[in-house]
Amino acid sequence: MVLPTVNTEAMTLHLAEISRQVAPGAHAILILDGAGWHKTGGTLVVPENITLLPLPPYAPELNPVENVWEYLRQNALSHLVWESYETIVDACCKAWNDLIATPQRIRSIASRQWASVKG
Repeated sequence: MVLPTVNTEAMTLHLAEISRQVAPGAHAILILDGAGWHKTGGTLVVPENITLLPLPPYAPELNPVENVWEYLRQNALSHLVWESYETIVDACCKAWNDLIATPQRIRSIASRQWASVKG
C-alpha cells in the first residue's frame, strides 16, 4: 500500500491488508512503535486475527523495522535527488519490491538472535 499520509485511517487500511495476508486459522503479532496512529484508543480498527504488540518508548533497538529502513536508506535510497513526488514514490516502491523479493535478506536484517520464537 502506498498512501499519501499516515494517520489512524491509513493504519486501519494497512491492518486490514495485513489481515487478508494471514493464513486461515493463523494469528499475526504486529510489533509497533509509539506513533500516534498506532494507538487503539481512538478509531483504529484491529482485525481479530492480529494482535498489536507495542514497544516501550524510546527503544528503536527492539523494533526490527528500524533496521529495514536503514538498509533501504543505505542501499537503495541514499544520495539521490528526485524530480517530483511521483519519482520519490516510484523509487521507494522499487526499493521495497526489490527487498521483499528476497525474504532471506529481510530475515537477516530484521532478526534478532536473542528474540526468536521457536515452534
